[in-house]
Amino acid sequence: MHKRKTHTIPLFIFFLLLLSATSTAAGENFTVKIPKIVLTGIEYKISIQPAARLYLQHPGQALSYLIQDRETGEILREGQITLDVRRPDARTEVHLSASRSGKQHLIIRLADETQSVSNRVIPAWLSILPPLLAILLALLTRQVIIALLFGIWLGVTFIYDFNPFLGFLHTLDEYIVNALADPDRISILIFSLVLGGMVGVITRSGGTQGIVEKLSKHARGPRLGQLATWAMGVLIFFDDYANTLIVGNTMRPLTDKLKISREKLSYLVDSTAAPVANIAIISTWIGYEISLISQSFVSLGVSDNAYITFIRTIPYNFYPIYALFFGFLIAYLLRDFGSMYQAERRARHSGQVLREGAVPLTDLTDSESAAGQPTEKRWYNAFIPIGVVILTVFFGLIYSGYQNLQGNGTQLSGLSLVRQTSLIIGNADSFAVLMWASFIGSITAIILALGQRLLSLQQAMEAWVKGIRSMVMAAIILVNAWAIGGICQELYTADFVIHLTRSFLSPHWLPLVTFVTAATISFATGTSWGTMAILMPIAIPLAYKFPLSHLGIDPSHATNLLLSTTASVLAGATFGDHCSPISDTTIMSSMASGADHIDHVRTQLPYALTVGLIACLFGYLPVGFGISDWWVLVFGFAAIFVIVRFVGKSTA
Repeated sequence: MHKRKTHTIPLFIFFLLLLSATSTAAGENFTVKIPKIVLTGIEYKISIQPAARLYLQHPGQALSYLIQDRETGEILREGQITLDVRRPDARTEVHLSASRSGKQHLIIRLADETQSVSNRVIPAWLSILPPLLAILLALLTRQVIIALLFGIWLGVTFIYDFNPFLGFLHTLDEYIVNALADPDRISILIFSLVLGGMVGVITRSGGTQGIVEKLSKHARGPRLGQLATWAMGVLIFFDDYANTLIVGNTMRPLTDKLKISREKLSYLVDSTAAPVANIAIISTWIGYEISLISQSFVSLGVSDNAYITFIRTIPYNFYPIYALFFGFLIAYLLRDFGSMYQAERRARHSGQVLREGAVPLTDLTDSESAAGQPTEKRWYNAFIPIGVVILTVFFGLIYSGYQNLQGNGTQLSGLSLVRQTSLIIGNADSFAVLMWASFIGSITAIILALGQRLLSLQQAMEAWVKGIRSMVMAAIILVNAWAIGGICQELYTADFVIHLTRSFLSPHWLPLVTFVTAATISFATGTSWGTMAILMPIAIPLAYKFPLSHLGIDPSHATNLLLSTTASVLAGATFGDHCSPISDTTIMSSMASGADHIDHVRTQLPYALTVGLIACLFGYLPVGFGISDWWVLVFGFAAIFVIVRFVGKSTA
């Protein structure tokens, strides 16, 4: 019966197979995909896809394959591929590892045909060097673009057989270009540039000065100014990109007037962007986070609800929670330490919100000095466009998500309002919505300026273009940051970090080690979502499958380990997103705040490391040994208060 069914090929599948067969090269029975770079001791995948004509000749049969080292003759792997006609585009993935560096030549045999493929094997530790070089050069030279380019060049040099000249050429024509190949990234660039144009129009029409004068009546000192910035960051919880650019651009004129350093502004902006979006039950992050959790549950055969699981992980998401509380205390107590204290003292005493010789990531002079000073300073000329952006983002997310769910045939009936809203926003195309918001906000700002005869059309467009021009440097850095992220992916940097830490894992230490691993990967690569995608399929099965019963761990603690380990991936990924110099949101925080990027990283890093250490000692370490997460939070908050109060120095 089974054999008869395999010969019964649906007509449309047969037709598709026939069409694809005609495009296959004569005599070629299969195609092979192999990574260009392989790390010693790190597992990699070879993908084998049989040609369509094999499905026609041997439907339902199992064909033997063999992978052999051409130089040594050693058989590395052999097995069978079943030709399922219902999945003619299926690929078989074979996992291998290499023990020695150098050129690797493989022979792959399938269906009486042999193909030769080759790649380069490099020492595993080399994969961490490109991001490390970029980070170190950025900190030492304060030249972010040069640092990123050197990091990219080093990685491409490794990929192209250690040839520095080819590394230079392909840095430009391949990796920088590929960094812009993703439509979502283009959307981020357009959103950032157009929002900069909106800020230029608002500033030229007097809206910025007007809102500063309005807010300064209530925020009359550095404490209230910082608290207002922190509160606005918490309120814009639904998207980290929108949060960063809106809060930074809105509050910068006020904080300048109150003699709050740009370093402190960019810190407050950054510490309320990714941390808030990560733990919010309704945000652009939620769909991605739930999908990763759900994917791991499906692979384990677990029927638990991924959304409910995410909500249950929130109390274990120690780093984002502590980062928000730390930012609030720093603002409320007016106490700082380290290089941030020096920056705040400089701003308070001399009024210099930027360090002498600093290079702001955004050239604010372009948008702030356009064609003379405005004659009218009306706060609503800033408030209305910014409000339009916020409302457009929120309702745009709902519209986009609802349309996508309708297109997928997803039913919302029977779900709670909170669950419906979360599901809708989680499935929205946030990048498209951000573009809508920036353009609608720009149009609103221009219409307001023209309607009140504050600017002519020519003046408004000049201000808009100058605002865009002020964002160009930041856009260049973003592109380079994406490029080095691609290098890290191609060099398997994250796999190397996982390989280093895997031997230390045990049930009790799993949440802590997972957090440190995620933080290291996200800091080195600058990507939070990439870190989640890499670690979640590993961390959840580890936490679920560990032989906990043999270690005397009761079921309730086993559940807590699963929740805390899942949360540690999310929190560790947020750490890098928060403070890595090559993270896009870190760059955008500097950009929106008009801060020198290296100054922002240098002053923020001690705070982020402090919070990260507290998250380890008063978070992932104790919960791994069974202490209640609520008690852990109490002690963590107390530790933060003690550090800010007694280590921090007054900047009043």
